[in-house]
Amino acid sequence: MIEIIKILKWFLPVLSLALLFSCQKTNEDEIPGQAYRYDPTPFALDIPTGFPDMIMPVDNQLTEEGISLGRKLFHDPILSADDSQSCASCHLQDFSFADPNRFSIGIDGLEGSRNATALINVGWLSHLNWDGSAKSLEEQAFEPVMNPVEMHNSWPQAVTSLKSDSTYKRMFFEAFGTLDFDSTHVVKAIAQFERTLISSNSKWDRYLRGEVSLTQAESRGFEIFFTEKGDCFHCHSTILFTDNDFHNNGLDAFFADPGLYEVTNDPNDEGRFRTPTLRNAEFTAPYMHDGRFQTLEKVIDFYSEGLQYSETIDPLMKNVDEGGVQLTEEEKFYLLTFLKTLSDTTFLQNSAYAPAD
Repeated sequence: MIEIIKILKWFLPVLSLALLFSCQKTNEDEIPGQAYRYDPTPFALDIPTGFPDMIMPVDNQLTEEGISLGRKLFHDPILSADDSQSCASCHLQDFSFADPNRFSIGIDGLEGSRNATALINVGWLSHLNWDGSAKSLEEQAFEPVMNPVEMHNSWPQAVTSLKSDSTYKRMFFEAFGTLDFDSTHVVKAIAQFERTLISSNSKWDRYLRGEVSLTQAESRGFEIFFTEKGDCFHCHSTILFTDNDFHNNGLDAFFADPGLYEVTNDPNDEGRFRTPTLRNAEFTAPYMHDGRFQTLEKVIDFYSEGLQYSETIDPLMKNVDEGGVQLTEEEKFYLLTFLKTLSDTTFLQNSAYAPAD
């Protein structure tokens, strides 16, 4: 009997401590490993046939948890100062993640000065923004939150809002293994999601795969595009339909917007802007860095007879003295018909890119 009492004297305090700690496990902040599971699942991106390897940072490999978090953040206005604007507010899926307005409007009603670029196959871009001011998707994602014309927030305030949300606390832990996340984790998640925005199922892609044939008009347009007749292929080359470079394409004789010069301070870069992809161009109007052209027809007219000379005009614009390549109306029609073979409606309808249920 004495031995039993001794055992109980030893066992009861231990039992009390065990019960105390078992209750504390419900506190997610105290023991996150118990409350949340950090076991990220690697995501194998399906690179389309003929596409080059994607630029993938060593410190931000794709995971299912990271992509899911980035998708939620992309569509959530929580990052803006007044909870009214998300990334998707200016990059709408119906328009290939571009903005149908010439200039996007920020939370204070202020208008931007450049057209929001389409987010198509952006994982292959070595420079982001029209002037190449961002060198990665992560770097680009930092900008809108702090921009006084866009989300007009501060990163400390944005992160505080996220940390007050229990769902985000769980998702950040599952993606990055920490509850003490910051802006670096936020932009990494958004960049992961944006790398999944791949368009590769246009009629042109199906033609390359031998699944369909081009019409006679589309074939004529192809010839115009890829020969000196239309002279489009120099800048809109490769399977991505962009050379990932910067050009002064003869838009202006004098520059209200100096383009790449703002980044490099090199006078030779005045009027140079990043070449946009022509994939899904049918859905990404308006066109050019300032959205001055509302239709593809107007764009074709410009390259046909609207070029303007300036000292930094790209040597590729070799028909500038004639105003352009001087296409006939029939040739313009054929070229437009070919450009529409680059349209991928499955990209616009992909539920994996839409807000999560």
